[in-house]
Amino acid sequence: MRLLLWLVALMAAAIGIAVTARFNPGNVVLFYPPHRIDMSLNLFVVLLAALFVVLYGLVRAINATLKMPVKVSAYRQRKREREGNKGLRDALKALFEGRFGHAEKAAMRASELPENAGLASLIGARAAHRMREPARRDAWLAGVAHDPALKTARLMTVTELLVDDHQPEAALEAVAELNASGQRHIHALQWAMKANQQARNWPEVLRLVRILDKRKALHPALSTRLREMAYEALLGEGGHDPESLRRTWSTVPAADRCVPYIAARAATAFNARGLHDEARAIAEDALKANWDERVVRAYRDAASPAGSPSLLAQIESCETWLKARPTDPELALTLGSLCLKQKLWGKAQRYLEQALSDATEAPMVREAHLKLAQMHEALGQEQEAANHYRQCALASILDKAS
Repeated sequence: MRLLLWLVALMAAAIGIAVTARFNPGNVVLFYPPHRIDMSLNLFVVLLAALFVVLYGLVRAINATLKMPVKVSAYRQRKREREGNKGLRDALKALFEGRFGHAEKAAMRASELPENAGLASLIGARAAHRMREPARRDAWLAGVAHDPALKTARLMTVTELLVDDHQPEAALEAVAELNASGQRHIHALQWAMKANQQARNWPEVLRLVRILDKRKALHPALSTRLREMAYEALLGEGGHDPESLRRTWSTVPAADRCVPYIAARAATAFNARGLHDEARAIAEDALKANWDERVVRAYRDAASPAGSPSLLAQIESCETWLKARPTDPELALTLGSLCLKQKLWGKAQRYLEQALSDATEAPMVREAHLKLAQMHEALGQEQEAANHYRQCALASILDKAS
């Protein structure tokens, strides 16, 4: 429709010009002595229009020629940008696909564009790290070391790669620099936790686990396992003397002291250093909050000397607990062991046989037979003792076989 309108307008203009020219009697005379040129007004108008068109085209051609270097430079810049951006896209695609050699080569192409050089260096560093090329990885990272806009990205990448390479000291230096810049987001805390875990800096691991737990950034199973590892290392260090063990235990939050695996590990550590009174107190507090067989075993190992009031108090406590848990084999075994130590033979036999009947695990069966054998041996009942020793040995064999 628009084309038709243009054609109608053009035809109307042509008809108008033809009619006007036909009835135009005007002349134009040009004098340049001794020359004279006569022409019709119509021809003069046509020549003037043609001259205008020629001059306009010439000016446009000169202008385009003068702008040619700028256009060529802009074209080359656009070409470099296209190739650089394509290289960056190819590098990311190859990195995610696991084609690390292609990713590094594409990163080299992308780094030719200054705007992409920093990100391309980070991609190249990750690709080189995956190919176990630490020299090339460090060279890539050095290329972005002085870019303030990518400081956080560089430090996060350095931390992750060094933790993966099991270099916790260097990773912690990057974490310290990251913290100094005020960046404490969750991902940084997670990698800091892993670096401290590799460096066996367990107090810091516990601190970071608590922070991440508050932010719901750790799976509960992983959080539990990390706490177990940390407390096992802190409380199980062989260099602990009684005072240092007490100091370590004093730093444990009250909420953690009632967690069964922590209480059991602490009671075991105190028992190993002869601090049975404190081990019993730890186990009793934990059992009041959360009943657990591991804590019961630690409580059994913290038995007081025979004939002491504290041993009788232990027996009374266990009897009270047994009323609430009459089918608990670990508790029955503990109570039988305490009665055996106190030489309450009848009670010891009753509780040990109860533990033996309720026990489902080979170690518990073995220990119950061993305690009964020791009791019969103390009473001079050699035949019964020998029978329980044989049963103990058989339970040991079955336990090893399984």
